[in-house]
Amino acid sequence: MHTVNAQSSLPTLGDTSDLTTSAERRLGDRIIRELYRDPDYVDDPVVADYVQEIWQPLLIAAKARGELSAELDERFAWEILLGRDRTVNAFALPGGYLGVHLGLIGVVATRDELASVLAHELSHVTQRHISRLITQQSKQTPLLLGAMVLGALAASKNPGATQALVVGGQALAIQNQLNFSRDMEREADRIGYGLMAPAGFAPQGFVSMFEKLQQANRLNDNGSWPYLRSHPLTTERMADMQSRIPPGVASAPGAPTQTSSEHAMVAARARVLANPGVDTLRQWIAEPKGSGFQSQPLPRRAAALYAAALASSQLHDAANARLVARQLDDLVRQDPAAHRLARLLVAEIELAAGDASAALASMPEGKNARRPELVLRTQALLRANRPVDATQALQTWVATHPKDATVWQLLASSWQAQGQALRAIRAEAEAQAARYDYAAAVDRFKAGQEMARRGGPAVDHIEASIIDTRLRAMESLLREQAAER
Repeated sequence: MHTVNAQSSLPTLGDTSDLTTSAERRLGDRIIRELYRDPDYVDDPVVADYVQEIWQPLLIAAKARGELSAELDERFAWEILLGRDRTVNAFALPGGYLGVHLGLIGVVATRDELASVLAHELSHVTQRHISRLITQQSKQTPLLLGAMVLGALAASKNPGATQALVVGGQALAIQNQLNFSRDMEREADRIGYGLMAPAGFAPQGFVSMFEKLQQANRLNDNGSWPYLRSHPLTTERMADMQSRIPPGVASAPGAPTQTSSEHAMVAARARVLANPGVDTLRQWIAEPKGSGFQSQPLPRRAAALYAAALASSQLHDAANARLVARQLDDLVRQDPAAHRLARLLVAEIELAAGDASAALASMPEGKNARRPELVLRTQALLRANRPVDATQALQTWVATHPKDATVWQLLASSWQAQGQALRAIRAEAEAQAARYDYAAAVDRFKAGQEMARRGGPAVDHIEASIIDTRLRAMESLLREQAAER
């Protein structure tokens, strides 16, 4: 993700030697608000849902093993942001936020490899490594605090960005402090490894991911593997992970766990969404037509067909997108998880082609629809001028997921289409609040308050009361932000 220079708005730490959990969360909130505005931030429901399927069991395992304390569990956000970036990177931020680039998801071969990266980053947070680094920096000079965090983000995007972000002798000092210490890296490895099996993942994923990083380390670093800069790989770390695999578990040290069609398809989606360029999209479209394609393993064929169909849709070739999507649908019909992704892709292609009815027809309704189904179905219903049919499911979702800005915005569109202007304004305000943009939220809540004052048949007095309450809460949060500056 690009880095927005928000150094001047980062909260100060005073003279304390330790960063409290509340202060770390506030710092994380400030940084994350800037990242939400980043043009590289992407909320793709399909990829995000898959990552959450891996992330949530790791959190549960961390709690069960006592690695994630009740205080951190309550105070920290535990949110993952996706970056539309082809570089291979993931990074932990203050306050329990993690950033994951689509480039990383696009290269991991199994869900276990992805789980190993998330478990490692999660352990940096639960062990308060970030707080300790920031504390060390604040002892040197207060100016280094904001520069360290923002410099780390810049380095994740561009190896030279850190030097551009800071000037003079500070640049070298910050560059030297971007990395966690070797002891911190080993601790994150050890604790992260311990989370794998309890969370339902093969611990071998840790070793196979290390081997993938080691292979990349042997190549010239062209900036596409920034994870190696912020998490330098050592032979000691690799040997430690390999020694933890029980004898006989894998046929060879670091033997990768099996690639599923579902994972291969999500990885293919991540590669397409990372904006690789028109030439690369065309190469992917041509791949299923190549000689020897049918002899490849099923997951590889599923990934190639998925990439070709989605790339065709992005290049506005609806006919080829539909053709390839049907081939994919037939190929993975016996695999429920992969077939679900194929059906979602069909609906996405139809919606992009302007056929909302066909998109709806390809999606099973189901009472327990997950977030990708909810978002895509709502988009199709709005396009088909059926907003009433979308409202109940959206309201149910935000009641249990109040920080979901995307769904709040869809609810705002649904209310607007039904002529419920006051409810639409409130949903828009909640979407802004979910992204920590309290100033924008206050603006929308005040607009709703003004509309309610004018009265009229469209004014729901219960909704007006909710707006009054939420406005006071947002104004309080806005004052806290101002005080922190």
